[in-house]
Amino acid sequence: MQMSEQRFSELNLSKEQTEKVQQGSPLLWPNPSYRSDAALSPEVALIHQADARLRRFSSVLTALFPELRGTDGIIESCLVEVCSLFQALNHAGGRLFIKGDHQLPVAGSIKARGGIHEVLHFAESLALSEGIIECTDSDYAAFLSEPAKTLFAQYTVAVGSTGNLGLSIGIIGAALGFNAVVHMSSDAKNWKKDRLRKRGVQVVEHSADYGAAVEAGRVQSDADPYSYFVDDERSPHLFMGYAVAALRLKAQLEESNIQVDRDHPLFVYLPAGVGGAPGGITFGLKSIFGEHVHCFFAEPVQAPCMLLGLAGAPHSEPTPVYEFGLAVDTDADGLAVGTASQWVCDVTRHLVSGVYTQSDDTLYRDLERLKRLENIEVEPSAAISCSGVEMLNTNSGQTYLKRHGLLDKMESSTHIAWLTGGSFVPAEEYEKYLKLACI
Repeated sequence: MQMSEQRFSELNLSKEQTEKVQQGSPLLWPNPSYRSDAALSPEVALIHQADARLRRFSSVLTALFPELRGTDGIIESCLVEVCSLFQALNHAGGRLFIKGDHQLPVAGSIKARGGIHEVLHFAESLALSEGIIECTDSDYAAFLSEPAKTLFAQYTVAVGSTGNLGLSIGIIGAALGFNAVVHMSSDAKNWKKDRLRKRGVQVVEHSADYGAAVEAGRVQSDADPYSYFVDDERSPHLFMGYAVAALRLKAQLEESNIQVDRDHPLFVYLPAGVGGAPGGITFGLKSIFGEHVHCFFAEPVQAPCMLLGLAGAPHSEPTPVYEFGLAVDTDADGLAVGTASQWVCDVTRHLVSGVYTQSDDTLYRDLERLKRLENIEVEPSAAISCSGVEMLNTNSGQTYLKRHGLLDKMESSTHIAWLTGGSFVPAEEYEKYLKLACI
């Protein structure tokens, strides 16, 4: 259903921006609500609590997933400079790095931190209430004991997903002994469903979009007192799990002697679906670097739900992309979301610098460049982060840089393209994406 003229006018979009969204044309939307001095809530302490929880479970995770032995049970990705890719892009100056969440162990995507953290939070709460452990200083080997397995087998952990969050929740849930159920939207790739089923996860397929899959999963879970629903649209535990990435990135930047301050700004480009993962990371980064970090969300032209959510009034229901005549028709399945999370929009409204959109053709182009120039394989939804540096060279991007006094700081700037998924993509599926880049 198309929007009325009155509804259009309620969004913080210019006439030109509105037309570009309707036409499915790429654009950079600088967020008018962004405040460089935005104050963060006292909940910042929850990021450190989430980090501590993940560390408490490190021995458990190592026992469940042998691939974590080399990192002592810590789920983290590399930070790598990509000079050849940067030269190929119409870049804005400085240096470009990739954050390799496409290679995160266990789940193979950015969803690993948040999804695994939420399930561990639930398992820890159950274990404390049922006496499996006495306190958080107890020996966490108890989570691998028969009493723990018997307890967890009584409960179901459920989630609605386009794919990657489902992999994260399903894999860790089943590994701990929960009954894991993933409600998959029509956009989810078959290989992701197959991977879950091989792990013993129940996959419920829906013919409708992401929002409908989430709602169906929520309703089913709410009807069962022994079912726990991981709510991608409004979960603080997911959000803070994602935010832990900011603490890890800070350490990586320091190890690489990369400064982040007034004269050395940091720009981060984050693929965005419903908003939880990029929102959590932005929340974490702003808590550490404040006004010196500039976070941009990236979305397909057919699914700019976070753009429309942030462009709406505070605490109002986000506008579905369908009201702009868009069809969520994109190969970036992880970003194929029609309506943003209202909760995430409200939490990050003053923290996000802006949102840019890209066509699938650009995603394929950058997916191919990553492979050819850097030997990095990702899925299309991850490749969208690579063109962020180009978008800063648009008129809107230059206006943003000028407004915040950044034009003369670009040569000393650092840019991070967050690669959110791809290492689990089957070879034949990846080859299809490469061929699309050459059409």
